[in-house]
Amino acid sequence: MANSRDGSRLRDCALEHPVRGPLGSSRREFLVRSLAGISLLGAGPLWSGCHDGGSSGSAPTRSNLAALALEAPDANGLQLSEGFRSRVVARSGERPVAASAYVWHAAPDGGATFASDDGGWIYVSNAELASGGVGALSFAPDGSLRDAYSILSGTIRNCAGGATPWGTWLSCEEFAGGRVHECDPYGREPAVVRPELGVFQHEAVAVDPVTHFFYLTEDVPDGRLYRFVPVGRRGDGRPEYAGGSLEVAQVIGSPGGRVVWHPLPDPSGSPTPTRLQVAASTRFAGGEGIDVRDGIVYFSTKHDNRVWALDTRSDELSVLYDAASFAVPVLTGVDNVVVSPWGDVLVAEDGGNLEIVALTPGGDVNPVVRIANHPLSEVTGPAFDPSGTRLYFSSQRGAAGRSNAGITYEVEGPFGI
Repeated sequence: MANSRDGSRLRDCALEHPVRGPLGSSRREFLVRSLAGISLLGAGPLWSGCHDGGSSGSAPTRSNLAALALEAPDANGLQLSEGFRSRVVARSGERPVAASAYVWHAAPDGGATFASDDGGWIYVSNAELASGGVGALSFAPDGSLRDAYSILSGTIRNCAGGATPWGTWLSCEEFAGGRVHECDPYGREPAVVRPELGVFQHEAVAVDPVTHFFYLTEDVPDGRLYRFVPVGRRGDGRPEYAGGSLEVAQVIGSPGGRVVWHPLPDPSGSPTPTRLQVAASTRFAGGEGIDVRDGIVYFSTKHDNRVWALDTRSDELSVLYDAASFAVPVLTGVDNVVVSPWGDVLVAEDGGNLEIVALTPGGDVNPVVRIANHPLSEVTGPAFDPSGTRLYFSSQRGAAGRSNAGITYEVEGPFGI
């Protein structure tokens, strides 16, 4: 078992070495109860990172990710399961679409997809560079790439972010004075800075589609978990930012427990950084990706290799995955997070085996794709298209290990059944 990468065998390891959480359950019991329950609670197909709109087909209804077994690398250097195929949709420094002058950015990072009115979709991708920015790829209903363009420029180190229920992209700057910029995926409207969401070293953000509460991670070793509560909604259904409250989490219990939210005295972080303004707030070891589905917020922390689950209805926080609880962990270097249409929590690795790993509704921890021979890179920006049959992501620095060698992929196949 020491060399096994098979999800079921590592699941057995978890049974042999259960980790007790705040609910008194083993890791497998928690996974089964939480993920299966969340999947059953869904009222219909939910496309992570997508707003309501056209779809290129009907999304499958159940996860297939626990059954996947990776094969040898394909022509694009990806290890996939039988029935899956890949293509490169963009390379840093090159024009993805011959008819467009837009050159794909270096260091592609966080991303999301948005359904177009005509049945196509858009994939947006941050540039984690000093020059920052966000690029977009537009796909026709048949999956062909039809346009590429910029939707944000003049920013710094755009790392991850999050899609909103009203169809915009929140791009986060990862430096001490970082802010959140709200972007139009079509690039028709200028991006808007949202200072109400705080000034700090942002990583990612997720918006609950029911409450319109924002949940934000901070990528420093003693980062915090934040929540922004709007004062209400405008006539078009979007949140009213002005007058809203940015709050920071205090966790009562360890490693999980009940969350208490404290208003921040000064979201601008000047002169006191936001994470230091409330003495009772809880440190998280390097906040990374975050996503939300059916009232559960999932986020990762890289310095302790954990994935967390926050039930927004009860404010109970639990450790969903802890690499330290496995003799041979499948998932390490936890980073970007996206929830599949069927409730799988997909986590991209920064390090590890350079995989996207699924924590499935059945309790498995199983690789979905592995990028071969990119030892100095990381996997970034996982997002499904509206049909749930295509997964987009990037190797941020490619095989060469340089920011200008990034590659953005599409993998198509039976992710669900």
